[in-house]
This record gives sequence, structure tokens and C-alpha cells, in this order.
Amino acid sequence: MYDIIYIGGGLNYAGAVIAAKKGLKVALIERSLDQLGGVCLHKGCIPSKMFLHYAQTVLQSRESIFKGEITLDMQTLFNKKTQLIDAATKAVARQCKDIELIEGEGHITAPHQVSVNGTLYEGRHIIIGTGSSAYIPEGINYDRKHILSSDDVLDLESLPKEIAIYGVGAIGLEMASFFVSAGVKTTLISRGEDLLREAHPRIQNAMEKQIEALGITYMKSSPISKAVATDQGVQITFDQGDSLYTEKMLVATGRSPNTAVVATDAISVNKSIRTDAHFETTAAGHYAIGDCNGKLQLAHAARAEALNVTMRILGKEPNALNLDHVVKFIHTLPMSYATVGQNKTMLDAAGIPFHESIVPLNHFTASAFHQANNGSMIVYADEEGFILGGEILAPDAEELIAPVAMALAGEMDATLAKKTIMAHPTFSEALERAYFRL
Repeated sequence: MYDIIYIGGGLNYAGAVIAAKKGLKVALIERSLDQLGGVCLHKGCIPSKMFLHYAQTVLQSRESIFKGEITLDMQTLFNKKTQLIDAATKAVARQCKDIELIEGEGHITAPHQVSVNGTLYEGRHIIIGTGSSAYIPEGINYDRKHILSSDDVLDLESLPKEIAIYGVGAIGLEMASFFVSAGVKTTLISRGEDLLREAHPRIQNAMEKQIEALGITYMKSSPISKAVATDQGVQITFDQGDSLYTEKMLVATGRSPNTAVVATDAISVNKSIRTDAHFETTAAGHYAIGDCNGKLQLAHAARAEALNVTMRILGKEPNALNLDHVVKFIHTLPMSYATVGQNKTMLDAAGIPFHESIVPLNHFTASAFHQANNGSMIVYADEEGFILGGEILAPDAEELIAPVAMALAGEMDATLAKKTIMAHPTFSEALERAYFRL
């Protein structure tokens, strides 16, 4: 009998480490122990941001003040990525030294019972963190070689000459930025009409201008009915009947929660594992955190949820997490998009009165040499002046959004927020000015 059994070795491990340090008997079940740290570390946000970091240098080198041409050595980048991930995985394993690590597929067959490779384990508490898997639409012949998912694309050891990317969410936009910046002919295919459809219209328009300026071919309202690998590459057939040939295809149409871990009717599952505000399932003492609960597919959210649940089990009675206050971002080039709290789309839909402050980045000289003329800083406040949220399109927007997230956590109003004097010359000055205009 364990005090806590954690199923899934992604960001779930952070909670397991805390529980073990507090003296609890802890087991962590992971399908492949060489994947400790989860998708984010091995096949997601860490390698993708590394790739984008180096691609940005290639992109900047094309500006007129540079002479000559540089190219991205994909084999060297792949090797560097592999070394980084290996080192990080070993670091995670060292943190888990006081945890019993069990390799294999875990299935909850009854309350407090987990079966792994025919062996039954019992836990007073069970925390499920099994993540998600790439969703491949019907008709797409996914072969992991020519037609790739996000799990495969970061394992490429050489750059294709051309690639088509299906999907305009975070994965699609980020990978389109990477490939086109690295010199690959890139086509971005959308099922619908809008990019960032929940973002402020100003930011939607600016993002569309950005991808076109990069040289990405953007195909709107082009749902795919079929995609198969051929001798000439990948043949993509659209619902309208026309076709496109490309060397590689990346399917970036979202991710589906992994729920096969649940093999008992005591835990309710629909498309995801049903949980309450404290991430507890319909079985008392059983929790689901991260992608598998369908609330928010972000690594930092999964980590916060794992720690929150662990502290609750330890009797610390933490406050329920407000997932609206979790930063969301898409790391595109040269400007990225970040948001936290509520925005215009959400506030309009809810009929909530609000004040909106928009500061264009082209008001700041630095925008000229950061390819940020179309960027914006947007902050929202209620009628009493309390900060409701913000949206940013700027270089490193995911870093710039932090003060807005802190303002939300601290329940700050604009009067208090604008007391901060931001550094000059930086884009954070735009946030200071946005607070003053509320």
C-alpha cells in the first residue's frame, strides 16, 4: 500500500518529488522510464523552443545589414537537442531518487488499485497524469515518415525542401515559423477562416500579416479529406476536390486526452477524465491533472495542478487554482503571442463591461529593428479599474506577459499597477503606458 501512486511521469513527477520529501511512500508509474519528464521535455515545448531559438538567428541574418548567408545545420541541431534532453532526463531521474519508479502501462482496475504488467499496486491516493496524444483526423494516412505528428517532427535529422502543415493552433504556427525561417518552403493549411480566433481582432490581423511576411503560403478554409504518402511525396486532397503535393506533411490538428488508464466505472470519463475544481475525479481520493483532464493543455498548468493536488493530500489546504490566470502563449517568429486572464472575446461573450487599453509597439523606436511594427500591448480592466487580463503580440511576449499575470494574482487595479516604472528602451514600457491609459 502506497500513500500516493502517480500514473504518468510527465509534470506529475513534480508532485511525486514533493510527497516523497515529506516522507510519504510514493510510486510513480511511467510507460517508458526514458521518457521521464513527459512530452514537453522530450517531444514538445523544450525541443520546439530550442529549434525556434536557432531559427530566429537565421531569420535575423536575412536583414539587409548582413552580408552572406547562413544555413541551419539540422543534424548538429538534432544532436544538440538529444544531448540537452538526455541531460535533463537524468536530472529528473535524480530528483526521483526517493520514489519507487515502475515501468509499464498502468490501469486503474478498481478504486485504489492499479495494474501494471499483471502486478497489482494499491494506493490511498492516485494521481493520474497521462497527458495527451496527437489527434490524426480520419482520412490522413499517418506513417511517421512522410506524414508526421508533433511527436515526430522534432526528431527530423535533416530539413525537407518543403512541408505542408495542417492546423493553425500553437503547434502549427510555431512549426511553420521554424521551417520557413530555416529556409523550407512552407504551406500552412487551416480548416477555418481565422488565426487565433479568440484573440483581439487587431492581433489576429497582425499575426496573419506576420506569417505572410515570412513567406508562408497560407490556405484558409481548406479542410483535408485525404492525405497519403506516394513516390512523389505526400498527396493531399481537399474537401473541394483539388490536390497538393508536398515532400512532408505535419498534422497539427490538436491533441486528445489519454484516458485508457481508467478501467473502472468508478471514474467518469467522457472525452477526458472528469474532475472537479480540485482535480478530484468521481472516485474519492483519485485525481487527474494535466492534459488528461481536458481543462488546459499546458505543461506549466499540469505542474501547478500536480503540486496543488499533492499539497491538498498533505493537508495543506491550498486554494483552488484559477486556470484563467495561467499564461498561454504561442512562440512564433519574429513576434510571439501571449495572453492571461480575460480578453475582449471572452468579455464580450459574457456581456461584462470593461475598459480596453491598446498600445501599438510602433510607438516605440525599438520596434523598427525587432520586426515588431505590427505588435500590440493590450490590457483589460473592469469598471472599477481592476486588471482583468492582457494580450501581447511582441518579441518574447511570453516573458512580457508576466507582470500582467502577477497583477491578476495580486488583484491589482490600474492605479497600483501604473506605479511600476519600466525600463527604457524595452517593450515593457508599452505595458506601463497601457496601464496609464486604462
